[in-house]
Order: sequence, then C-alpha cells, then structure tokens
Amino acid sequence: MSKQRDRVLRFRVAKGYPGFALECEATFESGVTAVFGATGSGKTTLLNCIAGLTRPDEGSIELLGDTVYSSTARVNKPPEKRRLGYVFQDSALFPHMNVRDNITYGYKLTPVESPKADLDQLVELFVLSDLMDRGVRALSGGERQRVALARALAASPRMLLLDEPLASLDVSFRGAIIRYLKRVWRELHVPMVYVSHSISEVLALAEDVLVLGGGRAVMQGWPSQALVNPRVTAIADYATLENLLDAEVVAPANADGLVALEVGTVTLTAPDVSTEVGESLTVSVPAGDIILALEVPSRISAQNIVPGTVSEVHTLETRVLVYVDIGTEVVVEITRGALRDLEIREGLQLYLVIKSTSIVALEGPTG
Repeated sequence: MSKQRDRVLRFRVAKGYPGFALECEATFESGVTAVFGATGSGKTTLLNCIAGLTRPDEGSIELLGDTVYSSTARVNKPPEKRRLGYVFQDSALFPHMNVRDNITYGYKLTPVESPKADLDQLVELFVLSDLMDRGVRALSGGERQRVALARALAASPRMLLLDEPLASLDVSFRGAIIRYLKRVWRELHVPMVYVSHSISEVLALAEDVLVLGGGRAVMQGWPSQALVNPRVTAIADYATLENLLDAEVVAPANADGLVALEVGTVTLTAPDVSTEVGESLTVSVPAGDIILALEVPSRISAQNIVPGTVSEVHTLETRVLVYVDIGTEVVVEITRGALRDLEIREGLQLYLVIKSTSIVALEGPTG
C-alpha cells in the first residue's frame, strides 16, 4: 500500500433521525480508509450518504473533484451516477443468477465511455475460475463475498464502499477476504472506505481511520495512533485485539504436526494448515498471547522465539500496547509493570515469544 496518496473524497454531512443525528466532516485520501465505531455510531448512515442511498439534510460530498451532493447548490446525483461499488454484509447477490451472470451484471452499470474492468483479471484476483457456472445458493460465505467484490469492481467504480464485509462470515473465511481486499488496492488501485467495529481489521487493512461516536467524528489519523487515543478507548474492544498477518507456508508439517510459516522476515511454526508449501494465507495471533523478552529464554514450551525492534509504545488506562517490527508490524499487549520492569522503549531490540497454538490460520476449506 505504498502508492502515492491523493485526495479522493471530501464531505460534510448532517442527517437527523428520531433519537440520532449524524454530523460529520472529513477528507479521505487514496488507499484504504476505515470508518470505525461501535454499533449505532453512524457508520452505515455515513456510507449510505456517500453512496447516494440516503439523502443528507444538508452538507456536501465531493468525489474525486466531482460534487455528487450539495444542499446549497441543490445537487444530488443518484447512486448510479456516482459510480461507487458497494459491498454489504450479506453480499446481496442475485439468487436467480449464477456466479458468471452476477459478475457480468456489473458491466451493465459501467458507462459506455468508461474503461471496463477485465473479467479475466477479476476471476484471477478472487480465485473464481472453478465457481463461474455455480449457483450462488451453493456458495460458502467466503465465496459469496468474493463474488460480491468482483461484481462491484466489474462496474469500474471510482471507489469501493464496504460495510462490515466480514461481519457475517465464519472466522475461518476472514483471512482470504482480507488478502483479496489488500490486492484490490495494490493491483487495481481502487480506493476503499471500509466500515468496521473491529480494531484488528482496521489495523490489518487501513492506512487512515475515521473514528465515529454518537454520530460525530471523534478523531482521524493513523490506526495505531487513533485506536489508542483516550477518546477512543471507551468504544474500542481491546479484549478482542489480534494481529491479522500475511504468511506463506515455507515447509510442510513435521513429525509434530507443525508447519513453518514466513511472516515478515521471520519464520514461525504453527499447527498444520491445509495450504500447500508456497501458498499464502492469513493468520491470527492475539495481542495478549505474545510474551516479550530481553534475552532468548531457555527450556520453555513455546516454539517461536523471534527477534524484533520496538517501533511504538502506547500506554492506555489499564494496558500497554507495544508495536514490534519483525519485517511486519505486530502489536503486543503487556502490563504497566512489564513496561516498567523491562524498560521497553522505541528502538529497543527484544524477542517475541509465541506459542504455536496461538497462531491460527484464518482459512476456510473452500473460502
């Protein structure tokens, strides 16, 4: 996600309902921007205003320099004129169509003068070649979301809007969808707005995050900074914080049933996975399951002891989050006492101690 970032969306919207009002102003740049907040904070309302499914009471929305809504100028372009791809929680595929027809339907929404997304590229990107003639009712949750993403991109959208696309999926399918979303920006350069109430998903995907609370913007900034801000801790569920990491299988299962995974610049051992050597997957490592050590410990049961460098340290009310660079960034939750006793600070070189059983592959059998 190193592509040069440019402003792609600027908005100021107000929308009132009985007992709730959204009043929010922000600017999003290219790449992946997350909209984070608790249930009822206004995330979906904001997304619907951007998409044109909900008309704000007042304000303005500018997409790539194009004003799609303005209460003062009396502009309110319909959804089809905004050219935005929208992926919902439940995928919203057409049940009477097969996979191929669902995807190619997106081409009907593409203006004649606009370049069309390449079907073969979408099929390759989302690994759909074996599913094209299958009815959507026969698809798994992960497969349905892959088809929904392909259909949205087939319409050559200027931006992709995603409303908690992992919320309705089994845990085992989340990893594949996260990897595909990373590829959307890396290979197709389609900017995304990703709505979520999961800290872990935001950290794994986004370069920028807008935090909503009670219909208001609490703050906006880098995910690692924003999600430890005192104004955010009240709405963030840190108990579920996990690292969602890209991994590659580099050695098959040994006699103990453990495979070798390359994560960043280190090799970790984990329980056997169905993925073959050389293939990619996403693994989950809970932030609270990682131990920090200043020296290589001896005679312990943990299989993984890998070096790293502390890049950030954030102290919250009752917990400490330490970001460690191992070729990719890993967040570790420790106590204030551990922070003090180990004298942990930015730039410190130390070791991560991780049990193999704490590394969980987020891959479904057909996901």
